[in-house]
Amino acid sequence: MKWGMLAAAMLCVAAPVAAEVLNNQTVVTLVQAGLGEEADIAKIKASPNRFDLGTDQLIALKKQGVPSPVIAAMLSASQEGGVSAKASLSADSPDWRVPHPAGIYLLADEGAEPKMQRLDPTTANQTKTGGMLGYALTGGIASIKMKSVIPNDHARIRSAKAKPEFYFYFDEANASLSSGANGGSWLTGPNATITSPNEFSLVRFDVKKDHREARVGSFSIGGAKSGVMDKDRIAFTYDRVANGVFRVSPNMPLEPGEYGFLYSISAGGGPGMFDKNTMTKVFDFSIGQ
Repeated sequence: MKWGMLAAAMLCVAAPVAAEVLNNQTVVTLVQAGLGEEADIAKIKASPNRFDLGTDQLIALKKQGVPSPVIAAMLSASQEGGVSAKASLSADSPDWRVPHPAGIYLLADEGAEPKMQRLDPTTANQTKTGGMLGYALTGGIASIKMKSVIPNDHARIRSAKAKPEFYFYFDEANASLSSGANGGSWLTGPNATITSPNEFSLVRFDVKKDHREARVGSFSIGGAKSGVMDKDRIAFTYDRVANGVFRVSPNMPLEPGEYGFLYSISAGGGPGMFDKNTMTKVFDFSIGQ
């Protein structure tokens, strides 16, 4: 019995201690303990952090007695990367402050184990037309519809929530990582890089037998339009929560079905023409049980 207790004690001593991650409240606790500004600042510089340093939070820290030099150290440590500079990339951590490889993630927090699920991009390089008979019969008054085709009739990632929450991680979010991971992962052309959710369109797909479709243009006697039609767009809001990281959510609950964030629709090949090589990058997901 004694040997068992001794072995257990030795294991406890040998077990590694997880690195402490500082937040606003731990800094307040340190300050109130009276260790002194130098000790508080040294602790901040030596520890990973998940500080929340918005305007309201800074005012709250000051009201709780945190000295200006300590707040400045918090800001500096946060800008240097905080957890990002001291932790490896994670593809499924539900904490948006933990660095993730660049991409779009669905926050799946309805289950017992919350996690981020990455939406893998699909390139829709097939475009089909519809309404050609109506166009011919009306002398071009009725429009020809151009639709981008996405393989399979459903997405790999599914959300049970009608208003899911997404996180967009761009390359700059991981700029502080010494490994330089994911550089150029959002690259869309020789001199173009995606930097904001505002460059995407959220749409609902029409589901067919073995594929999904999204309207990406039209052509009539009145002219040609390329890109997602305004009436087909689903409004969403986003806010920047960190350098290169955005929180995104639809404005209204989504009905069960197939959806996706679309990007990189090429322009037409000329007046009244559509480029045969029109390509759409799609980050798809499903809503419903």
